[in-house]
Amino acid sequence: MKILVTGGAGFIGSNLVHLLIERGHTVLNVDKLTYAGNLSSLSAIEDHANYRFVQADICDAPAMRSLFAEFKPDGVMHLAAESHVDRSIDGPGEFIQTNITGTYVLLDAARDYLAENQVDGFRFLHVSTDEVYGSLGETGKFTETTPYDPHSPYSASKASSDHLARAWCDTFGLPVLITNCSNNYGPYQFPEKLIPVVILKALAGEPIPVYGAGENIRDWLYVEDHAEALLTVLETGKVGETYNVGGNNEMTNIDLIKLLCTILDELVPVSSNSQLELSTNKAIKSYSDLITYVTDRPGHDLRYAIDASKIKNDLGWEPKQDPKSGFKKTVQWYLENESWWAAILDGSYQMERLGSAE
Repeated sequence: MKILVTGGAGFIGSNLVHLLIERGHTVLNVDKLTYAGNLSSLSAIEDHANYRFVQADICDAPAMRSLFAEFKPDGVMHLAAESHVDRSIDGPGEFIQTNITGTYVLLDAARDYLAENQVDGFRFLHVSTDEVYGSLGETGKFTETTPYDPHSPYSASKASSDHLARAWCDTFGLPVLITNCSNNYGPYQFPEKLIPVVILKALAGEPIPVYGAGENIRDWLYVEDHAEALLTVLETGKVGETYNVGGNNEMTNIDLIKLLCTILDELVPVSSNSQLELSTNKAIKSYSDLITYVTDRPGHDLRYAIDASKIKNDLGWEPKQDPKSGFKKTVQWYLENESWWAAILDGSYQMERLGSAE
């Protein structure tokens, strides 16, 4: 297929683009290249005959219509979004613009494109998050019919974009599919997210921040498993349907952080990391000694958990990675790709605290 991917230079997007090229698809990657977009994540395929990158803003309607007319895609995989909760607390306006207005522009561009072109089997996959469902108690899981109850500017903007996608399907007949995923982790994740923050601060001997008591629970999904799920939905999902994508991997934040520290203890023993004593001015026995509890962020949802039985039963997808294999692969990737994350940390982002609403 010829697939237009938005946000393909981001974390999930770059992993998806790698998979699409590997499977023989032709990809037009459209990305604005904000702080989280990184073309070095795609350096291995930048000269591939089936790959093309265009720097553009999805809110630019003329540019989007021009790209549709020129590329003539068989499908769209829409991942471009402002996605960091803490940043949405500090500056919600950009989230409203990109996630809501940008999605509207893309939906309308796709609608006009189909009105002017006969494209058999065209599909528009809108990629969203489980955070639109709000927060769970100690039991239960999010299903595709769970009522929306967003609590942050980020999740509210994504919920709005989901509603737009459904409306364009129901009102205008645009062949839309929607996925809502749990927390992703893996290669190429921007360093302000929890897992790379833990890994990189531990390696540097810096305090590892834990919000509140670390009791918030998330369902962790390995990003390459997620990319497989997205392609499965695009190829075989039923138009108009929503599919929840989860990792079957619930864990409290503090248990996750301790697990990452244990993996680091195994792969890079503290005795072999001279940076630790230099940074902390004290000897430590384990990276877990660096754990520091900080004030919780406003509106922090307690628990997310995905019921991914629909995509398994209807489309045959389920995650391949278990907690041990996925997290160990992720830690190993960051250890082996220092040049990738060091280049980011040399810029404007230095893993500082965001989203305190103070």
